[in-house]
Amino acid sequence: MFPLHSDTTPGRTAIIDGKSHLFFSGFSYLGAHAKTAFREAFEAGLDLFGPVFISSRVANIRLSIYEELEHALAVLFRQQAAAAFSSGYLAAQAAIHYAQTKGEVLYAPGTHPALRLYNAVLPTMDHEQWAQQTIALINGKPDHTFVIAADAVNPLTGTIHNFSWLSAIERKVMVVIDDSHGAGILGPEGEGIVHTLPLHPPVRYLITASLAKAYSVEGGLVAGHAADISAMKKLPFFTGSTPIMPANAYAFLQSKPLYAAGRNKLQLNIHYLQKQVAKSSFVHNPFHLPVFLLQPAPHHPYIDQYLLEHDIIISSFAYPNPDSPAIHRVVVSALHEPYDLERLGGLITNYSITTPQNGA
Repeated sequence: MFPLHSDTTPGRTAIIDGKSHLFFSGFSYLGAHAKTAFREAFEAGLDLFGPVFISSRVANIRLSIYEELEHALAVLFRQQAAAAFSSGYLAAQAAIHYAQTKGEVLYAPGTHPALRLYNAVLPTMDHEQWAQQTIALINGKPDHTFVIAADAVNPLTGTIHNFSWLSAIERKVMVVIDDSHGAGILGPEGEGIVHTLPLHPPVRYLITASLAKAYSVEGGLVAGHAADISAMKKLPFFTGSTPIMPANAYAFLQSKPLYAAGRNKLQLNIHYLQKQVAKSSFVHNPFHLPVFLLQPAPHHPYIDQYLLEHDIIISSFAYPNPDSPAIHRVVVSALHEPYDLERLGGLITNYSITTPQNGA
């Protein structure tokens, strides 16, 4: 799909060339950015703290809201401590640069660029093969030889990765997991992938995530053992970077009930759309994520163009390279209403029935 330009941030809808379209792309899965209560909390944070904290996190003047935020993040992600950063990318880079001092990094297939070092080489095998190979490699070496780096959720394929295999590891290892697309969504409290991770003595976790994807907050975090977080806070990624906007920290801390309501609404929307597209042969969402992968037959009219003609925008772009085939996805948020999902589902079902398959 060619780029579409808007003068306002989309919510449930996006305005393109003065015309309203239903918006099924992007993220902000819980829809907080478009909620009045969240904006009021953010504005209250601006009134209290201004637009920026004018010092380093390690300067002699400290802002207590940051310690409150980090305590809340550590509790949410079930870790001993947490460090807050101004973006999810910066948080992931801080985590992997720290982790690589603890051993040789073993990347999972498809690990997001935010969690890679500059010289990273990714395996081309599938996750199950890689996991078995990784277990054998780690168990055959001394403790602390390796670090594992992996994503919790692949938002392009709508996959939640299984980490139960970590229970088979016999040597001490650090596991760095980017949970940007699971945090806020997975688990009863939005704690993300940690609610399924095995508690296995040889394994020490570092959890990193963007706060923007679900929580509508421009910021990121790393959570883990207190000793690891304390050591990370002595590195330039933390000491030399501008901290997260304090109004964002305040809005996050004030919005727990709003996030909980959004999570409930999001789950209802996911299940409702699943029912609407049950008859379509090319909609894939096996993990009940807010990402529905569309794989229509490769001929005209393409599903993104067809939906755009009906004033619906979905996520559609080439990946992993500019000349790669486009990935078409429907991204559902807590902002969508049942009639939006009915309309979308009807169009997708109609497309799958009326469009000839197998290039016919």
